[in-house]
Amino acid sequence: QVQLVESGGGLVQAGRSLRLSCAASGSIFSINAMAWYRQHPGKQRELVARITAGGSTHYADSVKGRFTISRDNAKNTGYLQMNSLKPEDTAVYYCNAEISRVSDLRTYDTWGQGTQVTVSS
Repeated sequence: QVQLVESGGGLVQAGRSLRLSCAASGSIFSINAMAWYRQHPGKQRELVARITAGGSTHYADSVKGRFTISRDNAKNTGYLQMNSLKPEDTAVYYCNAEISRVSDLRTYDTWGQGTQVTVSS
C-alpha cells in the first residue's frame, strides 16, 4: 500500500507564510512528478504547482512569485512554500504524485487526503 500524507495547513493572516509537506510511504519504487492542487468551496480542483523528478517546475499564474514547490527525493517528500498569502488562497490543498510501486512497477496517480489552508484578511 502506498499513501501520501499532507501536513502544515492551518489558519494564517494575510501576508504571512505557510509550508505544506507531503510524505509518501509504502512500497515505493520511484516517484515521478509531484504536484499540489487546491479546491475552493463549490469549485473544481485546480493545479497550483508541479515538479518533475528532474526538478522542473510549473506554477499557476495566480501563485507565481509567491509559492515555491520543491522535493526531497531521498525522503520521498514534497513541499509547497507559500509566501505572501492572500485570502483567495483559502482552500483545501491536495498533494498528488505519480508513484511506481515495487509490487508491479506500474505508475499510479496517488492523492493525499487534503489539508485546509485558511487565510484571514
